[in-house]
Amino acid sequence: MNFKAIVFSCVALWGATAAVAQTPVYLDDSKPIDQRVEDALSRMSLKEKIAILHAQSKFSAPGVPSLGIPDLWTDDGPMGVRPEVLWDEWDQAGWTNDSCTAFPSLTCLAATWNPEMATLYGKSIGEEARYRNKSVLLGPGVNIYRTPLNGRNFEYMGEDPYLAAQMAADYVRGVQSNGVAVCVKHFALNNHESNRYTTNSIAGDRALYEIYLPAFKAACVDAGAWSLMGGYNLVNGQHATYNQRLVNEILKGEWNWDGAVISDWGAVHDTKQAVEGGLDMEFGTGTDGLTGSGNSYDKYWLANKYYDGVRDGIYSEEQLNDKVRRVLRLNMRTAMNRNRPWGSINSPEHHQACRTIGEEGVVLLKNTDKILPIATDKVKRIAVIGENGIKRMTVGGGSSSLKAQYEIHPLEGLQNRFGNDVEIVYERGYVGDTVTYYNNVWTKQDLRDPRSAEQLVADAVNAAKDADLVLFFGGLNKAYHQDSEGTDRESMDLPYGQNELIEALVAVNPNIVVVNISGTGVAMPWLDKVKAVIQGWYLGNETGNTLAAILAGDVNPSGKLPYTYYASLDQCGAHKLGEYPGTPRHDPIEGDIIDMHYNDDIFVGYRFTEKNKIKPTFPFGHGLSYTTFEYGKATIDRKKGTADDVFTVTIPVTNTGDREGSEIVQLYVSDLKSSLPRPVKELKGFSKVRLAPGQTENVSFEISRDALSYFDDKAHDWVVEPGKFEALVGASAGDIRSKVSFEVQ
Repeated sequence: MNFKAIVFSCVALWGATAAVAQTPVYLDDSKPIDQRVEDALSRMSLKEKIAILHAQSKFSAPGVPSLGIPDLWTDDGPMGVRPEVLWDEWDQAGWTNDSCTAFPSLTCLAATWNPEMATLYGKSIGEEARYRNKSVLLGPGVNIYRTPLNGRNFEYMGEDPYLAAQMAADYVRGVQSNGVAVCVKHFALNNHESNRYTTNSIAGDRALYEIYLPAFKAACVDAGAWSLMGGYNLVNGQHATYNQRLVNEILKGEWNWDGAVISDWGAVHDTKQAVEGGLDMEFGTGTDGLTGSGNSYDKYWLANKYYDGVRDGIYSEEQLNDKVRRVLRLNMRTAMNRNRPWGSINSPEHHQACRTIGEEGVVLLKNTDKILPIATDKVKRIAVIGENGIKRMTVGGGSSSLKAQYEIHPLEGLQNRFGNDVEIVYERGYVGDTVTYYNNVWTKQDLRDPRSAEQLVADAVNAAKDADLVLFFGGLNKAYHQDSEGTDRESMDLPYGQNELIEALVAVNPNIVVVNISGTGVAMPWLDKVKAVIQGWYLGNETGNTLAAILAGDVNPSGKLPYTYYASLDQCGAHKLGEYPGTPRHDPIEGDIIDMHYNDDIFVGYRFTEKNKIKPTFPFGHGLSYTTFEYGKATIDRKKGTADDVFTVTIPVTNTGDREGSEIVQLYVSDLKSSLPRPVKELKGFSKVRLAPGQTENVSFEISRDALSYFDDKAHDWVVEPGKFEALVGASAGDIRSKVSFEVQ
């Protein structure tokens, strides 16, 4: 090698070594994230720090171009990845490749009582979000079902904090395995939609810690959620999105959570409160991005006003840096994560996941004379009645509205399954919601009908007269004042004259099966007159095929209710004890607000009905099967080798029927004597077991001190009092099969 070549090689080697040495740590995936965050933070200007804390479009926030840090893109969930919208507007962008898999509602997921289904759900929707290059999926919703009128119940996971916590944690893990962040919402006490911007939810610490926070804690602490969304409402006098108590003291303080707090779209109203209350990212403040001179996004509360405040010494840079760290951490876990998988969308696996989750979540509420499953040797003519038999439900309902690649409605599913064996006739019976679009996404249906209400009923009755079986598909829909963001229901009654229609059908045919499509409970004044009732939820792409499989018996129903099915509103503590939807008053700081006192305290759902000896239509945890299960005698043992009180409860469960099926075995714990009021019993464990005919399995639960404790608001601590307890094992809160006493030292 000649001299020049040697010199050239040395220079090249030095340059390469220097380049490696100068590679920013924040770009090095092998380094710990916190080290990378500090490196990036040290290189950012004040303007760059402020910029990443607020939106630059409807659904994105800027990165740091000078450092090669990419933009952060969010998208609505939690039941499917929403289609693209225009940069500054809500209208659809008009893409032809942004359809998605529509998964079942989260009430359906909770009704599976199966954490494996939550993992499958999260993994599948996370893959779709990743394929669309989204960094943050806005979901899941984990607010507690406090009133059956809440328009957003279908987006949440039921009334019980333990069940919601278990399901939420596995959903979160599934999504984030794709390098896509969840954004758990809506933190906290966001339990109805009426007056959602001005409602001031007033609750004590016992209710907060025992009922309304556990699902959030499980998602954020146990599952490590990377972001969280505040609610529109106020909590104890301060906006939830930047609430000192919720965000700074509990979320970031007690829980030591390191994620980013993101505002709901339009939930921020003040710079000082937002800065000091712990908000990290602001989205959706009232601007279309086009109005006025300059960049309208710079007019956000966490934009120029915040920049000026830091520059002028009103706000500390230390406080700013904490927010920036959290946003950088979110970015590095998602958009900057070069090791995350590529994802997929509308795959056969996702469509099957949709169907599997739906099949496990559908609940058989009643089945007199074993009218179900449908026996094709006896049933030759089926009359399908009801608008929900043909209405596609993936469009509408607010931010969860989807552009599904396809949607099979119930009539199509029945025709697919029974078309060659059974004559199927259809009559609508009533006209409810004829709107078939939302944000310019169309269902490709025309639901207008020229017939009068009287004629619709007459035609339905005529079709039912000569049928061997009548399947009534009714319930709610995604229209305003039904299951929809922004509005609550006006009553528990079925809308559009459905109760009267069912009575008319019963009068001409005793073999009526009601399939209720909704995300929440409805009044059933006709319950004793129909043979069977199915809670059908919103089931996404595979709605029709899922319900047909259940009705035909191809799938043995195994879902159970994640909430109490009230007969009327006065069975629900939120209504019985007054105040809903709240009392208006004027606050000198916040303006006109509506106080909503949580007078039911910790007694939500079955905790309230059992305390007051109320018999609901169906209890929490109820659900039937096409087979039967026998529970043996429960036994309990103190777990050996543990210093604390830890017990193991075991019970044998046997399939005593003639077909394979799954049973959800539920463990409740009762404190027989405590110094503070406690519920009659509380869910502290569940297990879904699949059994062949004649098979027995011993189901075991571990009872730790967490399951025995209550929150003492005066001591601000969880307390386990010594004394006698009972472990109760059963098929629902209202069907306890065995119980065993034990004592805590």
